[in-house]
Amino acid sequence: MPKQKTHKGAAKRFKVTGTGKVTRHQAMHSHMLTSKTTKRKRHLRKSTAVSPAFAGTLKEMLHK
Repeated sequence: MPKQKTHKGAAKRFKVTGTGKVTRHQAMHSHMLTSKTTKRKRHLRKSTAVSPAFAGTLKEMLHK
């Protein structure tokens, strides 16, 4: 059987933490920033956890 390859697009966008959670960066932080408040932009900088419904699929893509 051939080995399953890592999905390179997913590998660039998602990381698996030490406890097994999948993290992602938040959207809406790349353009039209003048109309967003400073507080909103500051919160968008932080990464967040992926939904548990989608985390299993991503772990298969990342082999973790």
